[in-house]
Amino acid sequence: MPATQKPMRYGHTEGHTDVCFDDSGSCIVTCGSDGDVRIWEDLDDDDPKSINVGEKAYSCALKSGKLVTAVSNHTIQVHTFPEGVPDGILTRFTTNANHVVFNSDGTKIAAGSGDFLVKVVDVMDCSQQQTFRGHEAPVLSLSFDPKDIFLASASCDGSVRVWQISDQTCAISWPLLQKVNDEINAKSICRLAWQPKSGKLLAVPVEKSVKLYRRETWNNQFDLSDNFISQTLSIVTWSPCGQYLAAGSINGSIIVWNVETKDCMERVKHEKGYAICGLAWHPTCGRIAYTDAEGNLGLLENVCNPNGKISSSKVSSRVEKDYNDLFDGDDTSNAGDFLNDNTVETPSFSKGIINEDEDDDIMLASGRPKQRSHFLEDDENSVDITMLKTGSSLLKEKEEDDQADSIYNLPLVTSQRPLYDGPMPTPRQKPFQSGSTPSHLTHRFMMWNSIGIIRCYNDEQDNAIDVEFHDTSIHHATHLSNTLNYTIADLSHEAILLACESTDELASKLHCLHFSSWDSSKEWIVDMPQNEDIEAVCLGQGWAAAATSTLLLRLFSIGGVQKEIFSLPGPVVSMAGHGEQLFIVYHRGTGFDGDQCLGVHLLQMGKKKQQILHGDPLPLTRKSYLVWVGFSAEGTPCFVDSEGIVRMLNRGLGNTWTPVCNTREHCKGKSDHYWVVGIHENPQQLRCIPCKGSRFPPTLPRPAVAVLSFQLPYCQVATEKGQMEEQFWRSVMFHNHLDYLAKNGYEYEENTKSQAIKEQQELLLKMLALSCKLEREFRCVELAELMTQNAVNLAIKYASRSRRLILAQRLSELAVEKAAELTATQVEEEEEEGDFRKKLSAGYSNTPTEWSQPRLRNQVEEAEDTGEADDTEETSEEPKHGQNTFSKSANSSDVPAVKSGAVTSSNPGRVNPFKVSANSKEPAISVNSGRSNILDNMNKSYKKSTALNRATNDEKSPVIKPLVPKPKSKQTSAVSYFQKRTSQADKTEEVKAENPKNSSSETPAMCPQNTENQRPKTGFQMWLEENRSNILSDNPDFSDEADIIKEGMLRFRVLSTEERKAWTTKAKGGIASDGAEAKKRKHVADESEETEHQEEKAKENLNLPKKQKPLDLSTNQKLSAFAFKQE
Repeated sequence: MPATQKPMRYGHTEGHTDVCFDDSGSCIVTCGSDGDVRIWEDLDDDDPKSINVGEKAYSCALKSGKLVTAVSNHTIQVHTFPEGVPDGILTRFTTNANHVVFNSDGTKIAAGSGDFLVKVVDVMDCSQQQTFRGHEAPVLSLSFDPKDIFLASASCDGSVRVWQISDQTCAISWPLLQKVNDEINAKSICRLAWQPKSGKLLAVPVEKSVKLYRRETWNNQFDLSDNFISQTLSIVTWSPCGQYLAAGSINGSIIVWNVETKDCMERVKHEKGYAICGLAWHPTCGRIAYTDAEGNLGLLENVCNPNGKISSSKVSSRVEKDYNDLFDGDDTSNAGDFLNDNTVETPSFSKGIINEDEDDDIMLASGRPKQRSHFLEDDENSVDITMLKTGSSLLKEKEEDDQADSIYNLPLVTSQRPLYDGPMPTPRQKPFQSGSTPSHLTHRFMMWNSIGIIRCYNDEQDNAIDVEFHDTSIHHATHLSNTLNYTIADLSHEAILLACESTDELASKLHCLHFSSWDSSKEWIVDMPQNEDIEAVCLGQGWAAAATSTLLLRLFSIGGVQKEIFSLPGPVVSMAGHGEQLFIVYHRGTGFDGDQCLGVHLLQMGKKKQQILHGDPLPLTRKSYLVWVGFSAEGTPCFVDSEGIVRMLNRGLGNTWTPVCNTREHCKGKSDHYWVVGIHENPQQLRCIPCKGSRFPPTLPRPAVAVLSFQLPYCQVATEKGQMEEQFWRSVMFHNHLDYLAKNGYEYEENTKSQAIKEQQELLLKMLALSCKLEREFRCVELAELMTQNAVNLAIKYASRSRRLILAQRLSELAVEKAAELTATQVEEEEEEGDFRKKLSAGYSNTPTEWSQPRLRNQVEEAEDTGEADDTEETSEEPKHGQNTFSKSANSSDVPAVKSGAVTSSNPGRVNPFKVSANSKEPAISVNSGRSNILDNMNKSYKKSTALNRATNDEKSPVIKPLVPKPKSKQTSAVSYFQKRTSQADKTEEVKAENPKNSSSETPAMCPQNTENQRPKTGFQMWLEENRSNILSDNPDFSDEADIIKEGMLRFRVLSTEERKAWTTKAKGGIASDGAEAKKRKHVADESEETEHQEEKAKENLNLPKKQKPLDLSTNQKLSAFAFKQE
């Protein structure tokens, strides 16, 4: 029964048109000279999906959801299928590519172009490219060997070549075609094809016949021709089973042969005689789609054999046996597979099955659903699995001599079931250097980081390396010859580090140019042992590291001294260094279904070496791989994956990884990417290079760096609540590095943290106000738990003014809890301080300590200078119980307030909770009392406002100083804490001139056992006791103490200033005679006091005979106004 030829239909504009089926055969895909790719559900589809890929499309290939096209802008592009979303450019040529094909598993493509080159490119990693040179004219067509060993190509130079893919050599070349100078003049496009599955035969259309060449021997086995052919054949394609071969001619003839019998099975003539330029066989049934040189699309159905056994896509149709398909047996028998073939007996069919290591060709059908569309033809070809087993050894011996077995191949890909049907392992990504572009490029970046740029040029004219520094004060630009072919590089403010792979003659080398060295020898080279290649390098402060192919990590000093060596748990992927930190990413196992399985080590390389991250898994986006690894400018580890997600180490949450930016959200097109070059936490900046249609930038023209902002992926960030939550937690996370810097003795701008605390508390208060309006009082308490003590006091006032008394009561309880926690922490710290001083004075402390740096001492003393009489200073965060602040942090002392960088008040007066009293530039008298509670020594004055405003006005962009440890040893600093400050007398005088206050008075410590019950009464309390009866008589309905206090506050405020002064004097007068006791109580804060600013001023005049500066209340007024805003 002859094949059914459907009428041709318009597909594209006039010109060369290509065609292919998708993997399942559910749709036909064509491309043409109009630059469109069209997806047809069938030939009658009047509304095909259209994807514009360029001005002209010369060839298309489709596999595994990837649509690859050769386009007129000299590129090979990828689109997703069936969405048609651009997915980047795989490779470029200097002229148009004529043909593009996939390999059997869809992992690679081959493309041939008019510039005589053939390229093989890895689809997932386009940096993995192979170039085949040898053709002397434009390349016409290509075909991958099904086993990925060989690649066949035809060219206008008249030759057909077979290439060995592994070493890019030509295995054989046949002069078969007519020589022409351009593909336009070529009579035939010579679309050759390998036999599916085994790849034993290569079919080449030559003149009016098809020549078939035997694999590896490269002998011409036989030719296929027919009298029906009157013009040159230009294209061939195999049936998926490998038994049939179809060919198309330049005058519209289509012929189908049975390759084994060499019989012509079908003869079809194009209705208008146009040249056939596209031919594709359906992956599961007897359909052939074809296109002509005028842009038309046609379809042959029921391509059959002489016996009339029809292959169709319909389940009810009889099966054409030549597909050798696998089927489930009867329902009662699941023991084996049943195979059929219409030309051979069972034994010789078995022989065709056991074929060249194709072990997966024999499969069990047990438990498989019956999803095939074919049925058994007859019983004589049903094969018992035991027959296959018993005959297998004999058949293998005969196989080599029997050429016919090449056509008995197992059937279609879609109906085969391998033994293992679970998730497939992912190929491991290769080692890379962050900030570098692929090594196969002739002009590439070897490194682009925050220090500078290293470029490599490797072409006919030059093989050299250029080093350029962003800041030329570090070093001038350098030009180096690259005779050793260095491929890996890193750059720091101290040195340039280069590495090369080993060759047959030379070992792998590590080459360091230590330009910051003070002696004349500024470079050193180390050879690796035999069979050990360097795969990744990095530089830190005073050290270099190299990871090698033997899973070793080798450490060197910057001057070339070999230091520690240790083994990595898996092959290295990438490394980064910053200061004393070393960040290593390696393969900790095999990933599945496209996921990489990576682990991370983070080591501290200082004097006290320690491991921070112990091989923890690195969290990547699903089906992505790592593209950048490094540190922020402030020293926080970060990494970026191929989906554009930037993640940062969150030291404040147990060293977890938090996504801080999605660069794909900033991309305009699907194929656009951002190439990261640096990350800054303060100011918050992601520095990267936009790449149009590519993952990496070219060296020329010089790429421009863009700055992206960070955004944590919080929910509902379009709402006011979500936006403030994201801002708050981003502020918290991006200032974690300050605690790390302080803990490790690095310098940083002091006011940076205090500004952050201020910003965070303002956000919390705004969120609390929003929750109040929404009547979410429980949420208000949750927010208050994150606040400082003084911010809680403002929240209490806001709740009171909003007439939310239950909330105010809850917040008051929370404030008391915070005060109790603070007291407990203070007691612990005092004990530790006493122990420490004893040890220090006895000479027991022989190791460097991080307690009380001079900068910190100034900070604490400044806090004393700027204290106010009736305020106890509180921390801005909940103190950590049991934390030994002396051994943990160089920025912490026995005052948690200093650790947090902000000093806030527990007094519910109108005080700005965000004022900063920590300023290392203003010295004061040191604390000498061994048991003094520094919180009691802090006197509040309005200098706080002026100091903060001055700092705010002078504020510039925060600059993080290089992470260089302080020159003073920590022990010396600690000892100097207890010595007199004679060396800074000049500085003291200068500051006192600016802030003329007598800060020499020291007050004895308040006994830690002194609790709230023992605190002296305030004027308001005394007034309230005397007037309580009047309030109750006027308001007999008052039963709650809070109502009485509130009414009392209102009445107290209407008193004149003199009356309030008198009450305050009365409260203080009872203990005036006892000077020491007065000094003690002078520093006690009464948490329930609700007096106005005038009362505080009166107390200042009474208790602090000091000259005061006029008060700048700008920030205070703002926050107080916010806190007291009426509903």
